[in-house]
Amino acid sequence: MKGISDEPQYSVGLLDGDTAICDVIGNHITEQTLAEKNAFFVADLGVLMRQHVHWQTFMAQVRPYYSVRCNSSPPVIEVLAALGSGFTCTNKFELELVQSHGIPSEDIIYSGVCKQVSQIKYAAKKGIDLLVCDNEAELRKISRCHPCAKLLLQVSTEASCPDDELGMTFGCSLKDCRHLLERAKELGVQVVGVRSHISNSCKDDQVYVRTISDARCIFDMAEEIGFNMNILDLGGGFSSSETPLEVINNAIMMMVDVYFPSSTGVSIIAEPGGFFVSSAFTLAVNVVSKEVVARDLQGPEHDGLSPNEEPEFQYHMSEGVYGSFSSKLSEAQILTPSMYKTSLDAPVFSSSLWGPSGDALDQVVEHCLLPELDVGDWLVFTQAGAYGLGQLLLPSTDSTPPPVYYVISSRDWFDMQDTGVTQAATLKNFSVVPYFLSSCQTEAELSVPA
Repeated sequence: MKGISDEPQYSVGLLDGDTAICDVIGNHITEQTLAEKNAFFVADLGVLMRQHVHWQTFMAQVRPYYSVRCNSSPPVIEVLAALGSGFTCTNKFELELVQSHGIPSEDIIYSGVCKQVSQIKYAAKKGIDLLVCDNEAELRKISRCHPCAKLLLQVSTEASCPDDELGMTFGCSLKDCRHLLERAKELGVQVVGVRSHISNSCKDDQVYVRTISDARCIFDMAEEIGFNMNILDLGGGFSSSETPLEVINNAIMMMVDVYFPSSTGVSIIAEPGGFFVSSAFTLAVNVVSKEVVARDLQGPEHDGLSPNEEPEFQYHMSEGVYGSFSSKLSEAQILTPSMYKTSLDAPVFSSSLWGPSGDALDQVVEHCLLPELDVGDWLVFTQAGAYGLGQLLLPSTDSTPPPVYYVISSRDWFDMQDTGVTQAATLKNFSVVPYFLSSCQTEAELSVPA
């Protein structure tokens, strides 16, 4: 098959037309029934391509620079590179990872807000010139270690997401921009554009309107000081399903046409992360303990139980916030999972889901409605691809990140070939092989409680 090298680094299961992701999940659960019942991910690489097509449909004038810290899985990097994405990296590990896939240095942004001197020097050595800066101390550090750097001035977006209580504000204020631009001019550092910091949980498309309006002011300041800026980086914030991409695009392009028309020569870029990978990954975890924290009230039998008379269950799972749910410690809301193999008409009860550590912070879902579970049952979380994948924040001697099983449907694979993605040296590390279900597993039954 085209695009496959003689020494691939990872295997991708090719699904026939009758095999769905739920079948793959059920297959791996079945294989673990008599084993240790470890958590695992299933990643549908076809979702990356479909999200790329969606982006190109509604955001064709904005080039994506994928945020690597969101999910640094090598197959994700390779597919997005083949689709023509740029990349935003926050540290040396991510820079090395992206460059190992042959990404040109001009397609990489080094965006860490507090960069180590050694890593700035590494970027300079590798010709990675686009760096983000938001304060004078960082500016002076860059001027010493990377004098050829081309800076994107990071600007905070005031009141961008008032509901995001845990989100941190990064970037300089609008009133501080002139001072930084003047210092950059004194130090001989080139400033080529503006970058906005927008939270991934942002649901307000008007934030982008204010961002572009503020950017125009900064571009005018820079021109007065002697800079000719040509990049507008809209940052992230594209992962909220509550704000469709077409709505964001309408808000953005209306302002771009006014403040940055094509005649200005300004390139518009953005840094989507979860937009590409959230829905591509599904996580299956095992229930390791169960506790009833409230029982039925004593008394005569009733025709129906009130909510206060029903039991409430507390479950501990094989993964928690110090592992695959680490995004819960920042700004992400974990969706209610579905239960593997349960009756659709099974009664549901108030439940809370916890990780295995026993720590008070290790709460994954505070409240949800689920059928009564037993130790050994499986829960399936969709939208699991953004942040936390493979990270261990509280490692122990027997802790290892859950494995990831990569798959792609036959239709998506051939669509990739039609777009030329698998031509030349792209996807050179893929070994795409037919995926077969175990003889004892023919169908996975997943149900979401009503």
